[in-house]
Amino acid sequence: MTEDMSQYPLQLEGDNIPMVRFQNVRKSYGALTVLDNLNLDIDMGEMVTIIGPSGSGKTTVLRMLMTLETINGGVIYVDGEPLTHMEKNGVLVPASPAHIRRIRSKIGMCFQHFNLFPHMTALQNCIEGPVQVLGMPRKKAEARSLELLDMVGMADKRDQYPSRLSGGQQQRVAIARALAMRPKVMLFDEVTSALDPEVIGEVTNVIRKLVDAHSLTMLMVTHQMGFAKDISDRVCFFFNGAIEEQAAPSELFENPQRERTQQFLNAVLEAN
Repeated sequence: MTEDMSQYPLQLEGDNIPMVRFQNVRKSYGALTVLDNLNLDIDMGEMVTIIGPSGSGKTTVLRMLMTLETINGGVIYVDGEPLTHMEKNGVLVPASPAHIRRIRSKIGMCFQHFNLFPHMTALQNCIEGPVQVLGMPRKKAEARSLELLDMVGMADKRDQYPSRLSGGQQQRVAIARALAMRPKVMLFDEVTSALDPEVIGEVTNVIRKLVDAHSLTMLMVTHQMGFAKDISDRVCFFFNGAIEEQAAPSELFENPQRERTQQFLNAVLEAN
């Protein structure tokens, strides 16, 4: 059955437009529903963390925002414009690759595995995107990249290749590389889960610095409850492809209202 797209605005208008909106978004693989009619707004400058058990749809949310996964229904908006669709003859139709590239350029993502270019130094990794994708002059890209590497504490490793860097150092370079593209939205997918415990603090401190110093909108998936509690404006608990409960971290962690949230937090906190 074809979805009636007339129910979705061609673009978001008003005084308080969310930076990201999921409106009735559905994702399934055959008979398996991964996300079921997701409605979620993320305000400009807000830090939202997604928690939940494996298979609850957490990472799928990020992958859909990066258009690494297609959606089966609904619309995703970024900065007031549809990401997954575009206007044609007064209605929304599936977006063209060019439209997706334009909107997706507003989004940066750091993955669990760092995905740095192994044949490039830390500095070259940061320069490549702005020059090749944004068309930024190389000198300007280099100056911005050096500034960002300094911000994440990696200026002294600018000429090192990824193989010469620790996991925590590689992840910090990956964050600098994503920021070099000047995104409005930053996504973090379990960015500390592949790291040794002693270097997790390096990366979490960088993300804290971003939250304090930049007006970026951020969406993070993490299994570290303490970090989520410290850094988030809002925490969303996902269960079976839907938001079971969402609240400010102090409310959700200290006084969860839903039984499934309570069960999850008790199990996670006992494990730690």
